[in-house]
Amino acid sequence: MWEKNKTSICLAVSFILALSAFWLLPQLAFVVFIALLIDLLLHPLVDHLHQVRYIPRSVGAALSLFCFVTLATGLIAMLSSTLAASVQKFTHDLPTLTENIRELFSSSAFLSQEIDNLWTELASLSITAVRSSLTMLPSVFSKVLDIIIILFTAFYILKDGRHIQEWFARLFPAKDHLRVYRLFGKILRALNIYIYSQLAICFLMGIVVFCYFSLRGLPYAAVFAVVSGVSEFIPVIGPTIASAFGTALTATVSPWVALQTMCFYLLITQINHNFVYPMLIGRSLNLHPIAILLGILLGGILLGAPGMFLAVPFIVIIRLVIKDIYNAAKQRNEGEAPPLLPPES
Repeated sequence: MWEKNKTSICLAVSFILALSAFWLLPQLAFVVFIALLIDLLLHPLVDHLHQVRYIPRSVGAALSLFCFVTLATGLIAMLSSTLAASVQKFTHDLPTLTENIRELFSSSAFLSQEIDNLWTELASLSITAVRSSLTMLPSVFSKVLDIIIILFTAFYILKDGRHIQEWFARLFPAKDHLRVYRLFGKILRALNIYIYSQLAICFLMGIVVFCYFSLRGLPYAAVFAVVSGVSEFIPVIGPTIASAFGTALTATVSPWVALQTMCFYLLITQINHNFVYPMLIGRSLNLHPIAILLGILLGGILLGAPGMFLAVPFIVIIRLVIKDIYNAAKQRNEGEAPPLLPPES
């Protein structure tokens, strides 16, 4: 029994330990995760430089990292200088906005109290999301040692990613080398699709919301653009909270504007979920909404806000590992011989 399922058991235990590191060793796990995230973002560029421009991978990895650091530094500086003032003003005006919303429903004491509680909760969640988005990267990069570890880790993953995958694969029994190697490749491709798609949707939603609030002359356009963009990293729950928060704010302007804003959020959410999201991600992830919701709730309980952001990538990894174990058992029962990796060069 052990010999037949040795690889499957080792794979399951390995991924459970890797995912548990985010709970047991969060600082180290997030540093490694950010390095892997940088690799997933820059890997296509390094491949292009190496395969098309014939630039050595080490040089291509260094050039890509330099461009990434320059771009990230400029983006953080721009957000800090432009958005910080809007967030501070919004936080200062929040009590007045809450009082205005309470007055809209003053005829019903119960309804007024419930709307007040809902508004306070939505405001707290949205402000936390905005502040987290502004402070997440600076807090990670606040230590020189963290910067060095992340950049060096990302560099070597970009430079020797394929060799690292082969090395991990060869830790397992010889008959399953290619199986494990292909599993790592599937996980990285799925995460690459998810990250690029989520970034595109994040920027798209932020720009659309910013244009709507700006063109309508509504206040805090930058704040709600960031809220809508960041919320896209928490599927289903995030966009719903952002839509309710934006609609509640515009109710302080007029009920008619609030109705128009609600229709705008409904329209853009439907377009996003039914056309943009499937077009960018397609059916490759194949995740049921119930699995996403339960994963987000569990991630929030275990790791807080970071766990909600990481829920979908974790679900993707778990799904691919379970599918691989199932396919291996099915193949073994059918008596097929697994293919092998070529010998090390």
